[in-house]
Amino acid sequence: MRFALLPLLLPLAACATVPAEPPVMAEPLDLCRSAALPSFVGREATQQLGADMLAASGARVLRWVAKGMMVTMDYRGDRLTVYLDGANRVERASCG
Repeated sequence: MRFALLPLLLPLAACATVPAEPPVMAEPLDLCRSAALPSFVGREATQQLGADMLAASGARVLRWVAKGMMVTMDYRGDRLTVYLDGANRVERASCG
């Protein structure tokens, strides 16, 4: 008779929960600095210009945005976004 109740108790054991640790959120990496970016406005977009802008801003990722191009609005503290005009020249640049 003792073992007859065992199958009835096993499903209850499956419902037991173990308290979980709260997830650890990574600190956002705000590596990009925008102070030097206005000096690049009006210059033609080239690979060298992109490298110079990355070095001046400290960002790790460069995103070129052509005139009329759609982009995501997610924020990344390690990204430099460079907006270009119709003549492929830097219109503005911002971190994020």
